[in-house]
Amino acid sequence: MPSTHVQIFDTTLRDGEQSPGAALNIEEKVEIARQLERLGVDIIEAGFPISSPGDFEAVRRIAAAVEAPTVCGLTRAVRGDIDVAWDALKGAKRPRIHTGLGVSDNHLQHKLRKSREQAMEMGVTAVAYAKSLGCEDIEYFTEDAGRADPDYLCRVVEAVIAAGATVINVPDTTGYATPEEYGAIFKMLLERVPNADKAVFSAHCHNDLGMATANSLAAVRNGARQVECTVNGIGERAGNTSLEEVVMAIHTRRDVFGVETGIVTTEIYKTSRLVTNLTGILVQPNKAIVGANAFAHSSGIHQDGVLKERSTYEIMDPRDVGITESKIVLSPRSGRHGVKHRLNELGYVYDSDEQFEKIYQRFLAVADRKKIVYDEDLEAIATDEARAGSAIYELIQLQVTCGDQAIPTATVKLRHENLAILMDADTGNGPVDAIYRAINRIVRVENELIEISLQSVTEGTDAQAGVTIRIRSGDDIFSGHAAHTDIIVAATKAYLNALNKLLGKSPGRQQNNSSELTTV
Repeated sequence: MPSTHVQIFDTTLRDGEQSPGAALNIEEKVEIARQLERLGVDIIEAGFPISSPGDFEAVRRIAAAVEAPTVCGLTRAVRGDIDVAWDALKGAKRPRIHTGLGVSDNHLQHKLRKSREQAMEMGVTAVAYAKSLGCEDIEYFTEDAGRADPDYLCRVVEAVIAAGATVINVPDTTGYATPEEYGAIFKMLLERVPNADKAVFSAHCHNDLGMATANSLAAVRNGARQVECTVNGIGERAGNTSLEEVVMAIHTRRDVFGVETGIVTTEIYKTSRLVTNLTGILVQPNKAIVGANAFAHSSGIHQDGVLKERSTYEIMDPRDVGITESKIVLSPRSGRHGVKHRLNELGYVYDSDEQFEKIYQRFLAVADRKKIVYDEDLEAIATDEARAGSAIYELIQLQVTCGDQAIPTATVKLRHENLAILMDADTGNGPVDAIYRAINRIVRVENELIEISLQSVTEGTDAQAGVTIRIRSGDDIFSGHAAHTDIIVAATKAYLNALNKLLGKSPGRQQNNSSELTTV
């Protein structure tokens, strides 16, 4: 009898981070990894160590930071990649090397330019080599398995299991398969591969045709006991299988799937918000489970039904995913104890009393402006302060002049990490344009603003505004996010957040050269 436990393999920090503009710095990756541990994921794919020194360091740091989950590093099926991954994973309590090759004729001919036999031999050699290093947990990906010849796929799977692979990843790399087709692949492999009982079979789906969750669940019904997914379904192109959708489908429809996961479902919403804030990739309002409208009812008939009996129109209790029914209200009269208690209830962890004090002072400033502070406001404040800790440039003061008869003008005062205070001013087509021009005169790093979006954190004219922006520098895209009751301040902080990510990724930290600027 196959196990009834389905392992959740989270690849938000690897496949998810490949979303354009989702670049995360090392501290942000570690923060997400710690939250994934609280969420209860079984495996965290922390990155692709050979791809860059930053990815290597992120995998190494995450391997040391978490205890319960397996920490996984991706490699190509070559010794150099495997050596680097194993070096990064050495500090993990439960390390896993994830290696593999394409198995479809399309990938073999056009990408790898190798025969079927050559590719299979490479894969077997890679698994055996990873095993020889002392890695007991080896996952092998059969890239583009959804379009592969079934006979060849079976041969490859049998060979790599014999070489030591403990997990077989069967990806629908292009999102091409239908649920019936994808489920049938797992059924075939489990029936035809003689040593299939020696490995766990894993579903890894992309959402190009909108079927990633359906395909993953079809795989589970046909024997898959690991699902690879990302928080909010982020990922390349149309994204990956959504973690929250798979988990809650299994949780809600136990009668259909007959399996369980180890996910702490009440941590789902908080994890979704954290990933949204740090990547800058917003969740659509009608997104299942974690969207703003997922548990909202506007129809009078629906409202009447839910008020009489929740189950008339809700198949899940929002509290099961960490969404509280009642808004917790804090005010300017709320003391440190009340704010600290609510932060703890929301699951926020701060590093020191000093960091909490910064959060509390931000809370007081917001409370003075809008009188009532909701959970969403407090979450935005806590996330902003956590992000500000590693900033190269911090906003000190902002003054803007604008209007239909005035030339938009902005004066900006920033603090550099070396404690230099820098100020400059400029004009623009509007207040935000003027601010960004003034900041660019100080920071002096080439970039192009490619997107800016505004979202209300809560309701009302006094709500905090959440601003997300994306900037391009060369081939890289960086996102920034910030929240404030003043939209202009939020837009300024979001831009600085993106610039700090850009500068943080540059070789060496920018040393401020302010000979032509006003130093205050």
